[in-house]
Amino acid sequence: MNERAPISVILPTLNAAALLPATLAALAPAAVIGLVREVLVSDGGSTDATQAVAEAAGARFLAGEKGRGAQLMNGAAAARGRWLLFLHADTVLDASWADEAAALIAGGEGDAGVFTLKFGAPGLAPSIVAAGAMIRTRIFRSPYGDQGLLIARRLYDEIGGYSAMPLFEDVDIVDRLVRAKGSSVIRVLKSAAVTSPARYQRDGYAKRVVTNAFCLAMFRLGFAPEKIAKIYK
Repeated sequence: MNERAPISVILPTLNAAALLPATLAALAPAAVIGLVREVLVSDGGSTDATQAVAEAAGARFLAGEKGRGAQLMNGAAAARGRWLLFLHADTVLDASWADEAAALIAGGEGDAGVFTLKFGAPGLAPSIVAAGAMIRTRIFRSPYGDQGLLIARRLYDEIGGYSAMPLFEDVDIVDRLVRAKGSSVIRVLKSAAVTSPARYQRDGYAKRVVTNAFCLAMFRLGFAPEKIAKIYK
């Protein structure tokens, strides 16, 4: 572990053994060059080999209750870096991410970064959905968690960090960040966050997009996240 490296990476996991190796491998070069200090795998009760995979890669494994918001909170509480990178366990950053992250960090602690969404599948449907997500991100500064979030610890603490929500914890923290600092605080990085399309492939891209939009509308209207989770699945 490099004590001078600025970034602690927090990965929330639940039975992620199959996809976690690729996510961890993409972080390794940044650790070698002194950018990543540590990787924390904040688990929600996995019954597969997630812990073994994490520990074999040199990550710190944190056991806790299921729930991505709570897992992100727990990971952040245990992290020791000046910057926090929250990343889903089925998301792989491309090789250019380290340079962009280093540039963001060098600019001070006033901005936060998210990555450019791509799906790990060929075809028109995943390309269209990813393009739509990036339009939403750039115009409305409303990224989702599968785009990652790189934020200074100081700024994370100032806005209150993640909340222990069953879903939309990503929307909630970005909403609070934008309210506190303005929309320009969200920097959209060109580096790709290549995310698993499994949920879209399971449900169909069109149906999944409609479901996501419907659930987000419910959240904006004030419905309890616990009720929305039953629809989102």
